[in-house]
Amino acid sequence: MIRIENVSKSFGDKKVLKNVSAEFEQGKTNLIIGQSGSGKTIMMSICTGLVEPDEGEVFFNDRRFSNLPERKRRDIRKEMGVLFQGGALFDSMNVEENVMFPLNMFTKMSYKDKLDRVDFCLKRVNLENSNKLKTKELSGGMMKRVAIARAIANNPKYLFCDEPNSGLDPKTSELIDALISEITEEYNITTIINTHDMNSVIKIGQRINFLYRGQLWWKGDKNSILTTENKELQEFVFATELTRRLR
Repeated sequence: MIRIENVSKSFGDKKVLKNVSAEFEQGKTNLIIGQSGSGKTIMMSICTGLVEPDEGEVFFNDRRFSNLPERKRRDIRKEMGVLFQGGALFDSMNVEENVMFPLNMFTKMSYKDKLDRVDFCLKRVNLENSNKLKTKELSGGMMKRVAIARAIANNPKYLFCDEPNSGLDPKTSELIDALISEITEEYNITTIINTHDMNSVIKIGQRINFLYRGQLWWKGDKNSILTTENKELQEFVFATELTRRLR
């Protein structure tokens, strides 16, 4: 579980997060949703330690993480996997080298053990025998699956996914959603997903946190979100013709 308590963050005169508290449950897909500029990305960046909060704290299973020296954060960072928007694969590396990267960074495993782990992770995302492919040979969906394999290579307890369906067609997006959901449940990971994709919200939103103007405005799940009477959330959820048909 990850817990944030009374977190606030400003950049100059702009207050991006305002006294936000939330819990992200283990073994669940925890979604952060909201309009552009609502604070989603900053909230995730604070959870991963890329941004420091002005006020408040972040806890990983009751271990305080915020405002710690980097050397003390390293043990918790080893337990994180990150799926960056767009995949963020290294163009200079092939698939195998990309997936092995966190193992090289954070473990002292033998090369054979690392290779076995790479093969296992690629098989888990249905990309077995793709080790030697270059990134330019991969489709958008394949790149995301390689990125997921890299994110889970070090057997993380916590998985952060930033707009995992960005740039993908609807069918491939569903496949990526299903894969993230399956891996979360299978390995009992605390997964946090930053998304604006309502298909993802309705498909895999086990725990949903809606940010509005830097505040935690609503929380619930994929079922209650369709019947909410929260005005601001209604405007967000039913902003498109497709979602209005669900009412």
